[in-house]
Amino acid sequence: MKISTRGRYALRMLLDLAEHQGEGYVSLTDIAERQQISKKYLEQIIPLLSKSNFLLTVRGMSGGYRLARDPSEYTVGELLRLTEGSLAPTSCLKNDPNECEMYEQCRSICVWEGLLKVMTDYLDSLTLQDVLEQNKRRVLQIRPIDHTQGGRRHIC
Repeated sequence: MKISTRGRYALRMLLDLAEHQGEGYVSLTDIAERQQISKKYLEQIIPLLSKSNFLLTVRGMSGGYRLARDPSEYTVGELLRLTEGSLAPTSCLKNDPNECEMYEQCRSICVWEGLLKVMTDYLDSLTLQDVLEQNKRRVLQIRPIDHTQGGRRHIC
């Protein structure tokens, strides 16, 4: 399974809104600039997110977008299912119950069912807040560490 541009950009957009949650309504132009995503592309994603109650919207000069819920209440799994449809790694797992005529004899179905379970469990356990916190930790690990020795600052 490959996550589409639509799914990746929707996640980036929601993470941007989560990061700027305290600033009120955020303009699409600001999100597009920060995320380096075409504003026109984001405009195509907005209706899906709005209709699904992921976003609150206000029109006009001081309008924009904000999350409808706290970042800890959104999972990456629910967002990807919204933007991608099924997360199934094979077409035969897209329907429940499985309608594949080979299902009973299939020797590899346990591999694909296991993969779907692992992916679903992981993505459903990961909230927008979790991703923000992981990114903060990652940035802290990448930045040089300041050490003060003998009154002088050394950067590693």
